[in-house]
Amino acid sequence: MPNEPRIVAICGSLRDSSATRTSLEQALSGAERAGGTGDLLDLREFDLPLYDPNDRMAGDAVELKRRVREADAVVLGTPMYHGSYSSVLKTALDYCGFDEFEQKTVGLLAVAGGRFPITAMDHLRSVCRALDAWVLPYEAAVPQSHSAVRNGKFTDDELATRVATLGEQVVRYSKIEACPASFESEENIGAVD
Repeated sequence: MPNEPRIVAICGSLRDSSATRTSLEQALSGAERAGGTGDLLDLREFDLPLYDPNDRMAGDAVELKRRVREADAVVLGTPMYHGSYSSVLKTALDYCGFDEFEQKTVGLLAVAGGRFPITAMDHLRSVCRALDAWVLPYEAAVPQSHSAVRNGKFTDDELATRVATLGEQVVRYSKIEACPASFESEENIGAVD
């Protein structure tokens, strides 16, 4: 169908047996059930050196940016590291900018080995706001990931449903009408060297 919303999920985990990747796959299955198409951007498959503003097109940055820019909506997934999101996701977001995220719907998902990874999602929400993205109020947290996800599957049906609902919500709001420009959005020009 030509009007199917295109959703990309960016996996901020490099771990082989990643609960974040499993969770994003679950979110994408929810997106597909809601009528969207899903594409997992596994950052293990991208050559993204640490961001250097003197080389904004290093490695696979052009491909990453193209795939994010062409999406109707994005799901950002990260493990929680030291109360925030992963450095690999930070690097990917540094390569992207307003062209990729402005007025785009973004869903947030965070995974923690311990309790709720709320601060990681708060930090991602702040980054997305700085890029003038529209961040869903609905978010998905996967706490106690070592027991919540085993062998690539959720052990808790209620949690699996919550994560799939994130994908459904991203599709639902993927075509939301952009807000008119405001003074604040005109002042947010991003990093300038």
